[in-house]
Amino acid sequence: MSPTTSIRSVIGIGQPVKNNGLTRLFSQRPSPEGLTTALPLRSMMSKDGEIELLTQGAEAEALEYLSARPIHSVIMSSFIRDNGLVSDFNRGRFYSYRDRCGRIEGVALVGHATLFETSSDAALAAFARLVYNSDKVHMIMGEEARVEQFWRHFTACGSVTHHIGRELLFAQHSTMLGKRWSQTRNTVHGMRLATLEDLSVVMTTHARMACEELGLVDPIVADPKGFPDRCARRIGQRRVWVLIENGSLVFKADIVADTPDAIYLEGIYVNPEKRGQGYGLSCLTQLSRNLLKRTGSICLLVNERNHKAHTFYRRAGFRLQSYYTTILLQNGSVK
Repeated sequence: MSPTTSIRSVIGIGQPVKNNGLTRLFSQRPSPEGLTTALPLRSMMSKDGEIELLTQGAEAEALEYLSARPIHSVIMSSFIRDNGLVSDFNRGRFYSYRDRCGRIEGVALVGHATLFETSSDAALAAFARLVYNSDKVHMIMGEEARVEQFWRHFTACGSVTHHIGRELLFAQHSTMLGKRWSQTRNTVHGMRLATLEDLSVVMTTHARMACEELGLVDPIVADPKGFPDRCARRIGQRRVWVLIENGSLVFKADIVADTPDAIYLEGIYVNPEKRGQGYGLSCLTQLSRNLLKRTGSICLLVNERNHKAHTFYRRAGFRLQSYYTTILLQNGSVK
């Protein structure tokens, strides 16, 4: 097992599969039809406040709210920065929750991957009811305690078929730069941003990780147009880092979300023939050092059972921040 972060992309769509007792999803291409069904109205009142569908022009307010906890809201913040509030690439719709005085108490992305950031139980309850009445939701992900609270409100609306997985959020911060980088290993020459000329090796490696680690059907076969398009888009965004030696991929890391306050990594790969030789640790340490020069924190999620990966990330300077829960809903179980 390679020391990887989960590669079930939060922006993706796919079929649930079992892996070491957990259920995971892998991505398919974004499309207008894939967007979660929006509520018939632009807003929905509750006894405590109001849910509102966020549209173009509300980006600044949403980002300001999400900035309070940057490593926990990095994916939503990056989606808004990258795509705006309304985009097929978000694979869902953004909503806010306001109390009766108009103060914002929550922002949620409701869609295939449902994420939320809230500061009140009323917001959690309102978002839970909203998600329950949406028919395109496959995954709910967030901090363990908040997801448990969300789930109590959700199941109050009715039971659904689901699977639960647990992950650990690891992070390191720019404040650590002066404390430990004197111990940094030698510079890795040749590590660089991937280009479209690298698309084939990046794509096949990512697909192999999906097959081997998640037990999925080869996404290149299952989605021959969308999967390459997604890989090419991420390369075009300058978010895939690689080390290639003699035509062989030695190391890969994907930046899934990128903001001035936090960066979220996924799909970290080390060639099996190079493992145990320090390549992965040197590459990740160097990448972390470079990224932390322009962002406040770097974070990633790791399966709670992947103890080798926990050790690997700790050696690279990452520290456990919190526990995360992923709830996967069986297709069609909502509504």
